[in-house]
Amino acid sequence: MSGQEIHVVIAVDHASVTGGQAKVALESAIGLKRAGYAPIVFASAAPIDPRLAAEGVEVVCLDQPDLLGHSSKAAAALQGVWNFCAEREMEKLLARLPRGRTIVHVHGWAKSLSASIARPIRRSGLPTVYTVHEYFMFCPNGGFYNYPNNHVCSLKPMSAACWASNCDSINYTRKIWRCLRQEVMLRVARLPQIFEDFVLISRFQEKILRNHLPAGAKIHAVSNPIDCENLGPKPAPATGDFLFVGRLMPEKGLLVFAEAARRAGVTPVFAGDGPRMEEVRSKYPEARLLGWKSPAEVKVLMREARALVFPSLWYEGQPLTVLEAKAMGTPVIVSDGCAGRDAIEDGVTGLWFESANVDSLARALQRAKDDALIAALSRAAYDAFWADPPTLARHVERIGAVYADILQRAA
Repeated sequence: MSGQEIHVVIAVDHASVTGGQAKVALESAIGLKRAGYAPIVFASAAPIDPRLAAEGVEVVCLDQPDLLGHSSKAAAALQGVWNFCAEREMEKLLARLPRGRTIVHVHGWAKSLSASIARPIRRSGLPTVYTVHEYFMFCPNGGFYNYPNNHVCSLKPMSAACWASNCDSINYTRKIWRCLRQEVMLRVARLPQIFEDFVLISRFQEKILRNHLPAGAKIHAVSNPIDCENLGPKPAPATGDFLFVGRLMPEKGLLVFAEAARRAGVTPVFAGDGPRMEEVRSKYPEARLLGWKSPAEVKVLMREARALVFPSLWYEGQPLTVLEAKAMGTPVIVSDGCAGRDAIEDGVTGLWFESANVDSLARALQRAKDDALIAALSRAAYDAFWADPPTLARHVERIGAVYADILQRAA
């Protein structure tokens, strides 16, 4: 079956890039269109990425706010539990698409679309696949993480202990709402049950989700696409900074990095913005805080860095910055408790350290002062990435193989 015969409905909360999930969904749509497929982006929240129109990708956008951007908390709470508009418009869209040549690919639902899309998808009888970018289908707060106490949560999702745990990043009231939404998702929409196929974006995820996926689920491993230019090996790999890139949030481990850098006698550099910026500035005045940087500026910083430090405390899905750093020939010092470790061979393309352990990270930073070691790690990271780069074209090739397998089994 050729790509020209296949319609792909890409369901995602946002029609523009607001984070890694939307970035992958929309760029996948563009890549599929270029490969001859007929992708249709079905999104709730505007605006629409102008690249979609430029590439001829059909978009069905409901022009709704996402939950955080809604002017009414009550309306946002209702939309998050059950988005009636999304249910109705998804029904209309699927009704006009050809049977046997259409697949529904869900990338995200928790920030605007809601689990209501499950009903029209189930009624359509069309084959479906779900890419696990985060964990809202399995955990009410989406991260298997206790945000107030900054540690991975081992409680059984939706158990009595889970309901009682104040693990939400904002407050316990929102946690209760998220548990109620989870009950609706599981018992009314029955969202997980419409999927027999799940795309995992890292090997680490399979370990996390082993006991959470529906019985008999088929797992497909497909990396996210990375847009990087091959600049060749770094000419001076042992120069530059120890760099952190991302939102300045507690679960990203920024304070672990700042303290470890102090103990190792190096200067931590932060490229990004977020609510903990002033805390870092106050506690660690030696840190360099660059603020928000454009994607192009981030790539320059990564190319110039001695090493990228990725100290995330939560599981992650597939951190794109880790792969982008490798593409630049920059080794990565990564927490062993997150999915970023999948892309790094310890002692070969970077260094692992024990998650949340300041002394362990400080020891890794001390090792990374060795110019010869950094030069070897840099060349190995560059070679490993470009030996099999996860480009958009390769991503489309691999996700296309998943679609073909699903459609063949459905037939």
